[in-house]
Amino acid sequence: MPVAETGRQQLVLASGSARRRDLLRQIGLEPSIIDPPHIDEHHGPRELPLAYARRMAHEKLAVIAPQHRGSWVLAADTVVACGRRILPKAETEAQARACLDLLSGRRHSVLGGIAVAAPDGRIAERVVTTTVAFKRLTAREIDAYIATGDWHGKAGGYAIQGHAAAFIPWINGSYGNVVGLSISDAVAMLGGLGWRV
Repeated sequence: MPVAETGRQQLVLASGSARRRDLLRQIGLEPSIIDPPHIDEHHGPRELPLAYARRMAHEKLAVIAPQHRGSWVLAADTVVACGRRILPKAETEAQARACLDLLSGRRHSVLGGIAVAAPDGRIAERVVTTTVAFKRLTAREIDAYIATGDWHGKAGGYAIQGHAAAFIPWINGSYGNVVGLSISDAVAMLGGLGWRV
């Protein structure tokens, strides 16, 4: 039986991301409940990426944890940033192209906000940063990637675990963080609050 389904250790994932579920399942953690929050995810005009990632994870936890008192709750958010600029979750081809044009030939940051609530109400929060390098992209490469549809709904207009892997020669930090959740950090935070492996 997956550890997350044992009585007092019921784990609620405050996210609808299939990628986060897959990352947790990779280490044998099967969330008992998937409860994605519905919050305003717009960032402030002067809000910096790190503060935004922290706030989003905190607000997601603040919405979902009170609905599941007595359970463990895990919330997360992924932010892609070039310097101080926060890139959108691409919903249109135009947005995806703009993101890829900006990322081409540059390094950027992926900031993963994580917030965890223990059954007794204690909370742990952190932001994990991974640096990602993109090769310089040709117009043909961008066109081909747009055609895959991998970009849709992805922060920064790309998914490292998909076709965009061919564009990324180097990362510094957690690969899982770029996919959607730094598993080692999430497990450390759960353990720090008393989660029993």
